Parts: sequence; C-alpha cells; structure tokens
Amino acid sequence: MQTTIETTARPRADQRAAARRGLLFLTITGLSWGTTGAVSDLVYSSSDMGPIALSFWRHLGGMVLLLAVIGVLRGRNGGVARAHRGGRSRAVALCGLGVAMAVFQTAYFIAVDLTGVAVATIVTLGSGPILTAIGGRIFLKERISLSGVTAVAGALMGLAVLVGGNGEGVVEPAGVAISILSAAGYAAFTLIGRRLGERGEGPFMLTVWAFGIGAAALVLPAALEGLVPPVGQLAHTAALVGYLAVFTTALAYPFYFAGAARVRATTSSVMMLLEPATAAALAVTFLGEPLTVATAAGALIMLGSMAALAVAESRVQREA
Repeated sequence: MQTTIETTARPRADQRAAARRGLLFLTITGLSWGTTGAVSDLVYSSSDMGPIALSFWRHLGGMVLLLAVIGVLRGRNGGVARAHRGGRSRAVALCGLGVAMAVFQTAYFIAVDLTGVAVATIVTLGSGPILTAIGGRIFLKERISLSGVTAVAGALMGLAVLVGGNGEGVVEPAGVAISILSAAGYAAFTLIGRRLGERGEGPFMLTVWAFGIGAAALVLPAALEGLVPPVGQLAHTAALVGYLAVFTTALAYPFYFAGAARVRATTSSVMMLLEPATAAALAVTFLGEPLTVATAAGALIMLGSMAALAVAESRVQREA
C-alpha cells in the first residue's frame, strides 16, 4: 500500500513541479514581451529609424537567432521537429503565416508611434484573442459559447470606453485603428498556425518560417523607409534592435513554448496578460504617457474580457 501511495504521489509532485516551471517560463515571456513597445518607442525618440525598418530587423534577427536555438536543441535531444515537406497548399499557408506575422508586428510598431505604448499594446492584445475567436468560428467552424459571446461584447465595450472616454490628444484614433489591424494580423497568424500545427508542423519551425517570410515581405518597404540610421545613431539603435531580437524573440519564444506545454491553455492565456500590464506600467512610469480613468477602465474591461474568453474557450474544449 505504501509503495502504491508513493508511486501515485511522485507523478503528482512531478506535475506540480512542471506547472511551476511553466508559470516561471510564462512570467519571463510576458515580462519580456511587455518591454517591446517601450524599446520601440526609445528607437523612435533616439534615431531616424521608422517602424517598418524596425520590424524588418526584428524579423530577420529573430529568424537567425531562433535557427541557432533550434540547432542547439536538436543537438542536445532532438526536441524540435524538422520541417515538413509539402506541396502548394503548405507553401501558400506558410506565406500567409509570414505575411500575417509581418502585419501583426509592423502595425503594432506603427501604432506605438501614433498613439503610445500603453494604448497600442492594450488594444492590440485585447482585440487579438477576440478576433481569433471570431475568425475561428467563421473559417474553422469552431464553437463559441455564450460566455465567449459575452466576452466579445465586453471587449468591444472596453474599446469604446478607452477611445470614446478620453479627450482629444490622449488616444489617437488612427493609432487605435492600426492597433486593431495588428490584432487582425495576430488572429490570422494564430489561425493559420493552428491549422498547420494540426498537420504536424512544429511551433519552433513555424515561428522561424513566419519571421523569415515576414522579413522577405518587409525588406522592400523597409528599404524605402530607410533600413539603416545615420552613423551617429547606429550603435545605439543596433543595441536596442538587438535587444528586441535577442530577448523578446529568440529567448522569449522558446520560454513561451516551454511554458505553454506545461500548463493549461487557459492558464497560459491569462498569464500573457502580464504583457500589456508590463507595457502600460513602463509607458506611464518611464515614458511619461498619461493614464486616464477612461484608459484604465477600458483596459480593465478589455483585458478582463480576454481572460473570460480564455476560460470560456477552455470549457468548450473540455466538452468537445
């Protein structure tokens, strides 16, 4: 009897330890991704580099560094699946994935430049899961529960409060529109990635493909905008872009995948609320952005709806 109890307790203890590691990994990811907007704002304020060029360099740097990470993981334990061979449909899907990633990242950087870090991050990350749920219903015929519909309505209400409740000059409508475009790119990236994942594609290689194809899509407009800042700004700008490529991409994505594999999907989604919270805190504390009552209320409603949607979708998956 004692042996049976010990044998049963050990897997549970291992599961709890794995969950704790997963929460740690997701915390690191959320905090890291939360600095992206603040660092991009520093790039704009200290150099002539524009959002398209910044997005291009993050894509290119992220792809190269993630390939290095994949090489290390393969060498140690073969833990990353090799790329799949496929036909035209796979190629089209991968191109769509890369374009969606480029839209998501580039529109976000443009929105930060237009309306500030806090609002751009909150609107993008508050709208992204909502648009994903709607897109999943339309294109993948996925069920949305009544709780999910309520969460979508709550997110729209939060967006209306955030935009309509602020006075002129606090929230830039064009920046909000670009943030929603960024969220649409996020939704498309998630849905296409989900479909490719169902066909056996690994998340690491999908991310590499997305960054590589996104970089290819951005190189021409980035060149027209100006790929390299003046010599006097080069070292400082390269350090900031390097931070985005290393810490918010090559390190953050492996931590995210490792964390998401150890906890429930709902837990992962809610933990990622650290990202907008971190971004807003940095924007208000260090960048001097205003935090009005309307902004705070709209943010709480949107992000609360996002958390509620994660819980609702988790219930639907368990019932399916």
